Amino acid sequence: MKTKALTSFFWSLILGVFSAFAQVPDYYTDFNSSLEGNELKSYLSDLITSTHTTLIPYTSSSTDTWDVLHISDADVDVQGNVVLIYGYNDSDGDTKNDRTRAISNQQNGFCIGYWNREHVFVKNLANPSLTTGSAGSGTDVHNLRAADCQMNSTRNNNYFRDGSGNSFLNSDFYPGDEFKGDVARIIMYMYLRYPTQCEPINIGVGSRSYADDMPNIFLEWNEEDPVSEFETNRNNVIASYQGNRNPFIDNPYLATLIWNGPDAEDIWGVLSTSNLGFQDVFIHPTITNDYIHIEGLELSVGSVEVFNQLGQVLEVELEGNKVNVSRFSKGLYLMSVTKGTRSKLYKFLVN
Repeated sequence: MKTKALTSFFWSLILGVFSAFAQVPDYYTDFNSSLEGNELKSYLSDLITSTHTTLIPYTSSSTDTWDVLHISDADVDVQGNVVLIYGYNDSDGDTKNDRTRAISNQQNGFCIGYWNREHVFVKNLANPSLTTGSAGSGTDVHNLRAADCQMNSTRNNNYFRDGSGNSFLNSDFYPGDEFKGDVARIIMYMYLRYPTQCEPINIGVGSRSYADDMPNIFLEWNEEDPVSEFETNRNNVIASYQGNRNPFIDNPYLATLIWNGPDAEDIWGVLSTSNLGFQDVFIHPTITNDYIHIEGLELSVGSVEVFNQLGQVLEVELEGNKVNVSRFSKGLYLMSVTKGTRSKLYKFLVN
């Protein structure tokens, strides 16, 4: 690690923001990069619930979900169009599989050639079902996508399944290579935002070898189809209306830390080498004037570095699995423990 980066990280710790190198967005101001599994899931669930300050009505004379989708789902390449989820071909004369559509062709009594609002987490597969009569879980715009009216009907109440290529229905529904990551990250958001109502196991088929509560397909899609500019823009727009964000668009690697599975992209660049493989590695005490004990890792197969508040590497004395810090001045320090190709940072105080 470079000294300058470590210094920035250290001052983040001092300010109480445990987010390395200031690359974690302000929305996650109290994010703790040591969290994983159920603790991280609970943290994100609480965050996106507490910041969901505005409930958008489904259809209203005031700002409603249509209005938000006009902006959030706008085509970043073609002004005046929306991107249609599950779509893939604008030039074959079949409107059902169109990838884009003029915003003005919003459904209003007609279906063919028009677009409407798709609930990615299907209303009837939630328990209880998502409703749109009043603003709430059924009108959460993070779960709504512009879709061709006929394609929306084809998807209907079908479960998601694995596949490849363009979207298709074969007993269950494959959303298409371009949109499978979008779908996965929406399903993950809905699960954390409405934990008992929108369980992923009720909408995705296939094995669950990575985690009991998350079908493998969603974790694999999250890795295979990285976040697009469209998704990022959409997340920003919806947050400006609702107040909350989809964390898995901000950083897909959060899903890896919660449910395991393949290593998704770490957009923040500070998590993927920090936690995996260190679930049982910890240091103690974290306030001391003599020794730091490292548990869960034999130093014969790992290594240790200690940094001061300037990011400078300090010479350390190892005694078995203990680090002698008795000669260090009082203050806050970072310890980097490396195992194979991965490392994790710990903080400790010399008093």
